[in-house]
Order: sequence, then structure tokens, then C-alpha cells
Amino acid sequence: MKIILSQSLSLSLLLLLMLSVSSAETVFVSNEKDNSISVIDADAMKLIKTVKVGQRPRGLAIGKNNRYLYICTSDDDHIEVMDMDTYEVVAHLPSGPDPELMILNPAGDLLYVSNEDDNTVTVVDIAKKRIKNEIPVGVEPEGMAISPDGKTLVNTSETTNMAHFIDTAKGKIVANVLVDARPRFAVFNRTGEHVWVSSEVGGTVSIIDSQSQEILKTLTFEIPGIRSEFIQPVGMALTDDGKTAFIALGPANRIAVVNIADYKVEKFLLVGQRVWQLAFNHDQSRLYSTNGVSNDVSIIDVNKRKVLKSITVGRYPWGVVVRN
Repeated sequence: MKIILSQSLSLSLLLLLMLSVSSAETVFVSNEKDNSISVIDADAMKLIKTVKVGQRPRGLAIGKNNRYLYICTSDDDHIEVMDMDTYEVVAHLPSGPDPELMILNPAGDLLYVSNEDDNTVTVVDIAKKRIKNEIPVGVEPEGMAISPDGKTLVNTSETTNMAHFIDTAKGKIVANVLVDARPRFAVFNRTGEHVWVSSEVGGTVSIIDSQSQEILKTLTFEIPGIRSEFIQPVGMALTDDGKTAFIALGPANRIAVVNIADYKVEKFLLVGQRVWQLAFNHDQSRLYSTNGVSNDVSIIDVNKRKVLKSITVGRYPWGVVVRN
């Protein structure tokens, strides 16, 4: 009986250990000037590794199987594939010139990549490691968002000041929406009804109806003591419950917390210098921001609306994703 109990206890402990390991979260950050990826242990809230990669890494995406990290190495004109278990670059994917941001389709087999230098969105077949299609868009494409059903892709062009709605089946633009100056980022809400587009120079966020392509609301921001030209919206993250939006405001060094019900700013969170991109963890209890000029990442408690800690990473941290 004692042996059986001991075996049972050992199996229980092993199961608990496996669950604790599988629930661990790791944050990956691209450092644009250091040509590296910083790896952060989310539980310990500390930097655990720095991995050298190609030139000027920016946009990041995690593959469907949660093992591979895709990295836009912009000055190498390709996408590097890192094994997140070994931290080794194991493959390269074609991307077109100067890939900046990318997004994975819901099926996990295609990457849509914005190519800043040749005004196209490149569609990359991951398994075949080849370019499937190239879609002409406006000048200096950057922001990439895809609808939950995968049927609509939205790309923003910085110089054309447009959000391009693309039918993914046809591989063509079906609508263009004029927004404010220098749109940098786009994101669909969880239901796919709305697309949020941030305009860096315009200082606004446009909320667009994804069916009619009409702008429903334009958000502006005022921060006491901060000049308006320093308030530059870039990265955004929307909670799955549809209640809250977090918007990085660039050189204002703050993240706006917006109540989606009335589109009012509830709070401004002071983070590092030139806050750039944002990413939630798996249950959206934490938010991570890259702060490009102060060379750090801020960890935010979403429920308490509080910055917990800032962690120094490489030079000019740009993209951020969380592996669950």
C-alpha cells in the first residue's frame, strides 16, 4: 500500500511540475539597433537571454504551434525563424524588401508581410518557404491586421495615409479609407466588427466599421504638461471582453487606457521613453510595452492599471510577443 501511495504521489508531483512548466510565459523582444532578440522570464520578471539575429529586427510573430518565432530582419530582406526551445535560427523565409510588420493568418500557414521599400504586402507560404502572392498597396506600408475569420486583411500605408482593406481570397484591395497622417498600426477587435488604426503624426486613432469601411470615431489625446506634437499613437492592444483599449503614445512616454464603451481615456500609464509596441500575455492580466529610447520593457498589471517593473533589454526595442 505504501508503495502504491508513493507512486501515486510521485505521479501527482510530476503532473504538477509539468503543468507549472507548460504555464510559464516567455517574452520575446526585437532590438532594432543591436540585431538581437531579448528573452524575458515573465514569472521572474528578468532578462534571461540575448540572442543574436539578422540586421534590424522589428516585427515579430509566433507560429501556430507555439514553437517558432518569426522575425522581420528588415535590412536582410527576409524573415528569420527561431526555435524558441533552443533559441537557434533554424530557417529563413522570403519576404520582399525591408519587411517591417507581419501577421499570421488564423490557419497558421500564411504570413502577411508589409514591405516598406516596394509598397507591397507579401503573402508567404510557411510550409513551402516561398512567396505565394504580392499585393500592391500604398506608399510605405506598415500596420497589419487580419479579421478573426481570416477573410479581410488591413494594411496601413504611412505616406498615403490610408488603411487598405484587402480580400484575402482574391488578394486585392477592395476599399481604401483615408485616415490621419502616418498610420502605423492596425488591430481588429475580437468580433471583427471594428478596426482600430493609429496615426502617429496625426495624433489620433480611427475606429473603422469593417463592413461599411466608415470611420465611426476618431480618438484624440490630451496630457497635461505634454505638448501635442509629442503625443504620437503607435501600438495598440484591445481586451477580448471588448471593454478596454491600451494605446502606446510614443514620445509622450505613456500608454492611454481607453474605456471602449464611451471612448474616454480612463488613465495614462507612465512607462519608458518612446513607447512603441504592446503585447498581452495569455489571459490578458499583463501587458508588455517596448520603450525604444530608454531601451527597456515595461510590465503592466492590466487589472490594477499599474506598471509593475521595467526591464533593460537591447538598444531600440521594437517588437514584442509573449509565448505562453
